[in-house]
Amino acid sequence: MNFSNNPLANLPIVVKNLMIVSVIFYLAQQGLPELGFNFTEFFALHHWRSELFYPHQLITYIFLHSTQDFSHLLFNMFGLYMFGRVLESTMGEKKFLMYYLITGIGAAIVQSFSSEIQLKFLFSELSGEAIEYARLHGAEVMRTGMGDSRYVSDLTFAKYLQLTNGSTVGASGSIFGILMAFGYMFPNAQLQLLFPPIPIKGKYIAIFALVLGIFTDLQGNVAHFAHFGGMLTGFILLKIWQIKSQSFM
Repeated sequence: MNFSNNPLANLPIVVKNLMIVSVIFYLAQQGLPELGFNFTEFFALHHWRSELFYPHQLITYIFLHSTQDFSHLLFNMFGLYMFGRVLESTMGEKKFLMYYLITGIGAAIVQSFSSEIQLKFLFSELSGEAIEYARLHGAEVMRTGMGDSRYVSDLTFAKYLQLTNGSTVGASGSIFGILMAFGYMFPNAQLQLLFPPIPIKGKYIAIFALVLGIFTDLQGNVAHFAHFGGMLTGFILLKIWQIKSQSFM
C-alpha cells in the first residue's frame, strides 16, 4: 500500500501528535458525557473563582473545542497544519512544543485577567447576597439553566455568572501565537490566500490575525483576549529566546 498521498505522513512529530490529541479530546467530549462523566466541564478552563476550576485546566483547555461547532476544531487544526510545521522545522521539536503550550497558558491567564477586570465593574451593581448566591450555586445554575428567579432573571447577574462560571475551550490562543511567530520569523514569506485570492507577506498575516482575533464578533462567544494573550506571550517568548527573523523566505 502506498502512503505517499497521506497528508499526515510528512508532518513533523509534534504537530502530528498535537493534532491527534486534539481529535481524541474532541471525540471524548462527544462520547464520555453519555457515560456519566462531563469531560468538557472537567478539562475546560474555568475562572479561578469557580468551584469547577482546577490548575490543570490552564493546559487541558487547549485540546478541547466546541462540540456545537466543528469548524472551531477544523480551523485551529488547519492553522496548526499550515504554520506549525514550518515553525517546528525551524525551532525544533522541544522548543516548538514549549512554545505551543506556553502561549496557550499565557492566553488563559490574559483571558482570566480580563474577566477579573470586568467583574470589578459588576461588583458595585450586585448585592452581596447575589454574589454569594453565585459563589454557592453558580456552577449548578450554569449547568441546568435554573435557579432563584430573583437573580437569574437579572442581566447583570447573568453576566457575572458567565464570567465566573463559564468556560473557555480551544487552541486558538496557541494558534494565534503561531501566526504571530510566523509573521515575526518569516516577514517576507509570500503566501497565497484562498480568500481573498491574493498573495500576502507573512508579517501582514500576523497583523491580520491580530485584528481578526480581537475585533471580530465582539458580541459573540469568542475569547478575544485569549487570542491577544497568545500573540503577546509568543512575542515575549521569541524575544527571550532571541529568535530573529529569517531572510531566506
